[in-house]
Amino acid sequence: FGKEHLGAAGCRGVLAAPPPEMRQILDAALHFASLTGGVFDPTVQPLWHLYRAHFTRPGADPAGPPPAAVAEALDRVGHRHLRVGPDAILFARRGMAVTLNGIAQGYITDRVVDLLRAEGIAHTLVDLGEARALGTHSAARPWRVALEDPAAPEHPWKTLDLVDRALASSGDDGFVFDAAGRFTHLFDPRTALSPRLYRAVSVLAPEATTADALSTAFALMPEDMIASTLRDLPMVEAQLLRRDG
Repeated sequence: FGKEHLGAAGCRGVLAAPPPEMRQILDAALHFASLTGGVFDPTVQPLWHLYRAHFTRPGADPAGPPPAAVAEALDRVGHRHLRVGPDAILFARRGMAVTLNGIAQGYITDRVVDLLRAEGIAHTLVDLGEARALGTHSAARPWRVALEDPAAPEHPWKTLDLVDRALASSGDDGFVFDAAGRFTHLFDPRTALSPRLYRAVSVLAPEATTADALSTAFALMPEDMIASTLRDLPMVEAQLLRRDG
């Protein structure tokens, strides 16, 4: 949903009469953008387009796209230029685009949980890439999940119990643009770079939408900034696997 539309609003991308689910998930994305000081930003898609185009060219410069191209892409990034209203969603700048990759799995998981709960199901684990537990596994034990170390997938680095809460994990080893692994799918919207601070980040929260968005953001934030964010979120917990293990 990044197409340009020339209409009454001018030369901006506009989606008229958006479905309520689209408005709901974008409102949530903007909430987490505000909560993380803009580190979580659904408008980073122009950076993806830029790096994909650069590294799919033969003989691409391993240092990345030219600085001028990066600056141009960054000018099209910014959650404050995304407007969500009851009748329309619009981009305030030409060439913007949105990705829901950092929040959609959690949002869909929560909607599935809502459906199951409405039908009277009180004990289940929903796992659609992000996991959310309803109740316990049985009277004897909670749901139990293992946190994977991307460097050693066969040896989980921690085990956690889930009871009426969600877990989401982010890591930058899943997709890299370049052979050296300097540029990944996790972009810092402030710099257009992939900081690669941790081997893995997992977030526990009451809802999967929260866990998903914050695990994405926390993968880009230093530990003191994560701690500062968590002070206002007493029901949220972060598990960080540092680069040194």
